[in-house]
Amino acid sequence: MERYIDVEKMEYVINLFGSFDENVRIIEKELDVAVINRGSAIKVGGAPENVDKAVSAINQLMAYAARGETIGEQEVRYVMGQIDDGNAEELKDLGKDVICVTSNGTPLKAKTLGQKNYVEKIKNNPIVFGIGPAGTGKTYLAVAMAVAAFKNKEVNRIILTRPAIEAGESLGFLPGDMQEKVDPYLRPLYDALGEMLGFETFHKVLERGQIEVAPLAYMRGRTLDDAFIILDEAQNTTREQMKMFLTRMGFASKIVVTGDITQVDLPRDKQSGLRDAEIVLKNIEGIEFMYLSEKDVVRHPLVQKIVKAYEKKTLERERVALQRREKSRKQT
Repeated sequence: MERYIDVEKMEYVINLFGSFDENVRIIEKELDVAVINRGSAIKVGGAPENVDKAVSAINQLMAYAARGETIGEQEVRYVMGQIDDGNAEELKDLGKDVICVTSNGTPLKAKTLGQKNYVEKIKNNPIVFGIGPAGTGKTYLAVAMAVAAFKNKEVNRIILTRPAIEAGESLGFLPGDMQEKVDPYLRPLYDALGEMLGFETFHKVLERGQIEVAPLAYMRGRTLDDAFIILDEAQNTTREQMKMFLTRMGFASKIVVTGDITQVDLPRDKQSGLRDAEIVLKNIEGIEFMYLSEKDVVRHPLVQKIVKAYEKKTLERERVALQRREKSRKQT
């Protein structure tokens, strides 16, 4: 079977094919099809079902190219995976909405369906929990949403916090004053804000007190009105810390809590506040939980494989532990 795709602009085809046709080679190898550039059209040949999937993937990637987005291996594999899962229709709107524009003019958008759903939940709910592995953009997108809300005057300030050095925040042994002690643990948040606002603007807003980046311990005893508040690395909070943080919420504020429940650094006798919140808060209106997976990883393709391998091993260990507990219970 052969099908032809009309080409609107040659630069879209160049973007689609990639350097040395590396993008198209992925499609050809994964679907066992032949993709040939005919100048005014792209010809796809192979088994009917595979050709249909390849044409659907190429059309979606051409839409990316038409919006000026650079196409690489990650985009190709993601689109193909979603089409294989039957999500071709949902892909059509992916990447159309700009969250905010960075200081160098780069538009920030959701790159996966999971990220798109996450952004929509943040827009529509006062409190959102973004839970997922490294590389899924859960913190970066939350910061982007905070910057967009601040620029649009929906909030008057941005507050970003995270537990420093596990959950106990035992900073005393580190050299320097308190700010110097916590800066290394808050650096990812500083970097994200600097990229989006420009470092000069970021420091000016920081000096005016409209942006605050602080360890979680600084939140105690406060009421945070008219603010976009982000708690990062929330898996390393205790139950008490999570309750303390969530009850800081004031009027006209929004909270996003991000974390990875597979990366808890707490002592074994302490339960993660993030895991506890999943149970305690799951049925409360206005609080949404968004789970991102390895399919939403937007770093190097190997990161997806690493995340998947660790998740598989974690499930195996949990199953073995459960079997041991069950065996011990029966013996007693």
